[in-house]
Amino acid sequence: MTSRKLPNILITGTPGVGKSTLCAEIAKRTGFEWLEVGKIAKEHECYEGYDNVYECPVLDEDKLLDELETRVAPGGKILDYHSCEFFPERWFDAVYVLRTDTKYLFDRLKARGYSGKKFDDNIQCEIFQTILDEARESYKPEIVFELQSNTDDDTGANICTIVDWIEKWKKDNGNH
Repeated sequence: MTSRKLPNILITGTPGVGKSTLCAEIAKRTGFEWLEVGKIAKEHECYEGYDNVYECPVLDEDKLLDELETRVAPGGKILDYHSCEFFPERWFDAVYVLRTDTKYLFDRLKARGYSGKKFDDNIQCEIFQTILDEARESYKPEIVFELQSNTDDDTGANICTIVDWIEKWKKDNGNH
């Protein structure tokens, strides 16, 4: 049991699985603060270089964690990021890994302009459930949940699942 009055939740998964869409709606329905980790990293320049192959900055995890620590501590946060293993286990009461069938993911990544190695590696990451495995290795099994995110109906069901989980957590922890 935690001393937080509200839980913290991590929503993770391969780029294009629907993390942002899900987080925005959960934040709207619950009043939780949505922390878009990628945007925070950019805003606070939490980078240690640039990867020319993937055409993106290289994250300075320690700097980012220092930036997030006090924001996460009180609870009531939803963190959204495509990786999960570097976040401290103590931060989260639930970790939701979104999974998408590659026939949907293919189109989503193409629409984002992904190509070459970046495109191929993200598709393979989903095929081999890399993010799910990272979550299972990094956090207690009882807090890691896999959710399918192929359709709008899936998104609606996932929103309800997570909002219901939050309400149960609040009840179980004396915060009605």
